[in-house]
Amino acid sequence: MPTTKTERLGIKISDDVVRVRQLTRMLSVEVGLGLVDQTKVVTAASELARNTLDYGGGGEVIAEIVEQGGRRGVRLTFEDKGPGIADIEQALKDGFTSGRGMGLGLGGAKRLCNEFSIVSAPGTGTKVTIARWK
Repeated sequence: MPTTKTERLGIKISDDVVRVRQLTRMLSVEVGLGLVDQTKVVTAASELARNTLDYGGGGEVIAEIVEQGGRRGVRLTFEDKGPGIADIEQALKDGFTSGRGMGLGLGGAKRLCNEFSIVSAPGTGTKVTIARWK
């Protein structure tokens, strides 16, 4: 899948979550996503950036404009070296939380995107990739 633009952002402090939202919005506008789709991917990105910070101890996002089969989209990959997730299936269920949140983050992010993948195991960190297509 060809990538036409790539940016990396560190996620180390709360202000970085805001920067992730801003970058996601900018890329979404650049690929021509409508306002509703922009809002969906920005909301998912915000939630995943917050999880990267709060549960993963910080990490980074790789934000890309991608092209596939004549369509364009935004792909975001969040990665941390935190404690990892022991039970991904459980973590995706609404209401599950390992902290103080409402337990809607991962499952909600998944529902807001066209593509979602997660790789994690205890002690190895977590990698979540999402995409939203025009």
